[in-house]
Amino acid sequence: MKKVLLMTLLGIATSIMAQKPITLPLWAEGAPNTNGQQGNEQNMGEGRVANITDPSITVYKAENPNGTAIIMCPGGGYARLAMNHEGHDMASWFNSLGITYVVLKYRMPNGNHQIPLSDAEQAIRIVRKHASEWNIDLNKVGIMGASAGGHLASTLATHYSSKETRPDFQILLYPVITMDKSYTHGGSRLNLLGKEPSKELETLYSNELQVNSDTPQAFITLSSDDRAVPAANGVNYYLALVNHKVPVALHAYPTGGHGWGFRDNFIYKRQWTEELEKWIRAVIQP
Repeated sequence: MKKVLLMTLLGIATSIMAQKPITLPLWAEGAPNTNGQQGNEQNMGEGRVANITDPSITVYKAENPNGTAIIMCPGGGYARLAMNHEGHDMASWFNSLGITYVVLKYRMPNGNHQIPLSDAEQAIRIVRKHASEWNIDLNKVGIMGASAGGHLASTLATHYSSKETRPDFQILLYPVITMDKSYTHGGSRLNLLGKEPSKELETLYSNELQVNSDTPQAFITLSSDDRAVPAANGVNYYLALVNHKVPVALHAYPTGGHGWGFRDNFIYKRQWTEELEKWIRAVIQP
């Protein structure tokens, strides 16, 4: 009996050890650009962090990997990051699907609009560099984001600079998409572009205007009653993808507001996660 118990405990310990996340710096030899921020990272409570000077990825490897990897960009209005409910809290669920899940801790623009995208591109480079080691299919690496993190994810999907940094798919939760001040998220626009951006810069980061036939396929979900980021952001991006014949799924729920992430108090959590699982199995892992 004692031997059985010991073996059971050992098995549990081994499983826990196997799922221990790995954290890697994005720029081990120093970033090629700067936003001017210095000092220590600020813990704002409830899993939120700001003043990120050492960007990184945290990798949760699945026990039984199926080759798919998802890089998650938490939201926070390009001022901070909600690292838990829009980041780490989803790891176990994705791992249970055989997916290697990666949480990106990216730098804020702080006056340099190129900073977040450069961090996202570096994250996907690192994941593909370790593809063999982490049992990842080079053609099944996707980007995911919530709120302003959804803007970053859709920016990578529409502004990638090379085949190496092009995501194979995108998953967007209640995303900021546009920089059109009539229906954007004001804080995200201000923090990314500044107080008086040029029309050219506004257009460049209005990602619904940057879609083309090579834009990666997408899964979009949002709440119709979102007062922080109007549903038109996700809907117009969906329509742009449809118009360019890019495969896309859109799931809109009548209530829920903004920022639900992986929280249990979002009454449609079971629905959106089930729909995402079905989409991944049908589209990404047919």
